[in-house]
Amino acid sequence: MPLLLAAPLAFANSAGAAGDYPTATIADYVLGCMQTNGQTRKALESCSCSIDVIASILPYDHYERAETFKSMSLTTGENAGLFRESAPAKAARTELKRAQSEADVRCF
Repeated sequence: MPLLLAAPLAFANSAGAAGDYPTATIADYVLGCMQTNGQTRKALESCSCSIDVIASILPYDHYERAETFKSMSLTTGENAGLFRESAPAKAARTELKRAQSEADVRCF
């Protein structure tokens, strides 16, 4: 019986590595990463590691903000400049780039 109780706890600790990140966000990141790095088991492991490292560095709200600025900066039009050029947009993207660089060093 102790083994049965310990197994879920061990799984919960490893699953909690991504902090408060929603499962869909983690899956989206890993799928996008695998499209870039190949559809292999090695890519799956590296990409999963990568989002775990990012999550250990950036709280989810910071990640979400940076991803929003990044996606909105790809839109066209005059208003999209706010998402590319504003100080908050630049700071959020820089913070995400630093976390991604650390993840690259640790995982790839």
